[in-house]
Amino acid sequence: MTQSLTLSCEFFPPRTDEGMKNFRAAREQLLPLKPAFFSVTFGAGGSTQDQTFETVVEIQNQTKIPAAPHLSCVGSSKKNIRQLLLNYKANNISRIVALRGDRPSGMGGFEKEELHYANELVEFIRSETGDYFHIEVAAYPEFHPQARSAKADLNYFKQKVDAGANCAITQYFYNADSYFRFVDDCNKLGISIPIIPGIMPISNYSQLARFSESCGAEIPRWLQRRLQDCGDDLPQIQAIGLEVVTHLCEQLLKGGASGLHFYTLNRSQTTLEISKRLGFLTS
Repeated sequence: MTQSLTLSCEFFPPRTDEGMKNFRAAREQLLPLKPAFFSVTFGAGGSTQDQTFETVVEIQNQTKIPAAPHLSCVGSSKKNIRQLLLNYKANNISRIVALRGDRPSGMGGFEKEELHYANELVEFIRSETGDYFHIEVAAYPEFHPQARSAKADLNYFKQKVDAGANCAITQYFYNADSYFRFVDDCNKLGISIPIIPGIMPISNYSQLARFSESCGAEIPRWLQRRLQDCGDDLPQIQAIGLEVVTHLCEQLLKGGASGLHFYTLNRSQTTLEISKRLGFLTS
């Protein structure tokens, strides 16, 4: 692994004792990767706010890896966000993944919300805390499913960067060209922050299909067919997934990506195996 290459891993806040046990085991097993940070998601409408806080504080206290909580503005207020920022600072958390966030099913419009979009959240964080936080934002190489157009989506991404974002993490994808095209388009707009590819390991096709349908990530037809042909043969699905995702990572790194961000789903095995194949781990 080159000196400039950074790896990071994402978790979601466990909600059960068994889930916490699995999360802690995965977290420890991923430590040999020496990740730049562990991020922790924030549920739709802030539904896991307390669990996210508790999880990142535990990471910060029990490992030497910086923790980066996701923070969204949907369903929240400036007062609540301000207090969260103060709480994170008090616990030596210095990274934030700033997102608009999703609305829970049945939640109404956001006319009464004080911050509507991620660029406004980034601006608010900067106005409240200056340069204290290293801020990551989301990027969409295949474009946000709610975007009016590709051009509008790129311009919105630029607004987040101009508001003070330090780095971007992409939605996952399986077509390296979509990432390189997106980076080229960003360069033409004068965007120079690192854009780190988000990597989703493949271990369960039906789960991946559900995720992709909801977030707008494309599963290429050739990959869909290969995975569908496996039926319920999970070992075969996982073998294909390892082959495909490892090759994708190789393409991205060869093409100049400065890091990889693994969506672990609170599991370590597939991320570790991909990392071994890429030469990041020797055993």
